[in-house]
Amino acid sequence: MSALLSDKIPTINAMFRLQWEEAQACFVLLYPEGMVQLNGPAGEILSLVDGQNSVAQIIALLQKKFPEADDLAEDVLAFLREAQQNQWLSLV
Repeated sequence: MSALLSDKIPTINAMFRLQWEEAQACFVLLYPEGMVQLNGPAGEILSLVDGQNSVAQIIALLQKKFPEADDLAEDVLAFLREAQQNQWLSLV
């Protein structure tokens, strides 16, 4: 994992709100113009973005929740970079 990212704390952009959408049985990101329906892994990752968990902590929590999965670090980092590019979150 990139040492530069491991200590970063992601926060969801104020223009978005993460919520569980029962009708669609998935997490969604709501924003003024619409909604982004998230797949399972994306929802699991963003559900841990609380402004307190660092990237390293999020990876550790996911690894603990899904012990059968191989090293999740690269996949989580790739998603967080994509989410940052989509302006869904920022890394501070």
